[in-house]
Amino acid sequence: MSFRTIKHILASLLVGSTLSGVASAQNHVGESPWGADDELGRLNLITPASRADIMSRVSAERVYDLSVDYFVGMPSWQAAGDPHYQIWMTHTPHGTEIDDPMGVGREMNGHVGYTGSAISMYTHTGTHIDAFNHFGIGGQIYNGFRAEEHLGDRGWMKTGAETIPPIVARGVLVDVAAAKGLDMLPDGYRITRADIEAALDRQGTDLRSGDVVLIRTGRMQVYEEAQRYMANPPGLGLEAAKFLVEEGGAMILGADNLSFEAFPSEIENNYVPLHTYLLAQMGVPIMELVFLEDLARDGVFEFAFVGGSLKLRGADAAPMRPVAFPLNSDH
Repeated sequence: MSFRTIKHILASLLVGSTLSGVASAQNHVGESPWGADDELGRLNLITPASRADIMSRVSAERVYDLSVDYFVGMPSWQAAGDPHYQIWMTHTPHGTEIDDPMGVGREMNGHVGYTGSAISMYTHTGTHIDAFNHFGIGGQIYNGFRAEEHLGDRGWMKTGAETIPPIVARGVLVDVAAAKGLDMLPDGYRITRADIEAALDRQGTDLRSGDVVLIRTGRMQVYEEAQRYMANPPGLGLEAAKFLVEEGGAMILGADNLSFEAFPSEIENNYVPLHTYLLAQMGVPIMELVFLEDLARDGVFEFAFVGGSLKLRGADAAPMRPVAFPLNSDH
């Protein structure tokens, strides 16, 4: 699929295509139960006691890397006009012999090879976490912070990516694809509450307050095929998200796809209802492009999730490299 085709798909999403019989989205942001100055939302559920509890149960014999590689041509949002990932060399061993940037002479540069590089990319590239300022409603973001008061030319003064703490919590994999007997969910499939419940039942997994809940669609199997990965991905439905947060107690929701939610929107007046529901109304961060294939292969459905994101001041997202530690079998 060409980028022109992807742009056409994105354009069709923005016109507000809807499914019949679904109510309109709420038109206001959520207020934090942790106070008017709170910028953490449900990340407040991380406490010294909760960290100690999950880490006391860890088996360190194995560790699962939940992040993806960054490379030129990787899946990203360039079809929406955002910068794609680029890397270029700033110093090479041969080049420094000629340029002598450090003023040490050709002989020294021939002896000591110097390699350096630089990158540029959209903040929502690769495995990353969305900050609450990523999407808002009516000029406000979570907890009533306003763009006209808190957004400057150097980013948001509230809920920037630098406010996201190191995350240490119980993690849960919900393998929806496997529960449906599939390697990968079909294009555009919208995951329902029933799908989530069936997967949890199949796995024998429960949900608890403060969980990092990661949804596997199987899409990561075609990550190296960027255009295939990006085109019309399956994603979570609003009913399923509400179940995970309001009944399951999820602190963070994540998935292995690019968009997290499925398109076109279920909601008449909102083209990204899950993003606004989670980020702007409930204070639940979203993780995207999470690599879940190894966990699924080994049937590791409950684990210690440990991850830190880059402290990009004022940013609406930040790359992260989370890891998962299986739990001891005697717990």
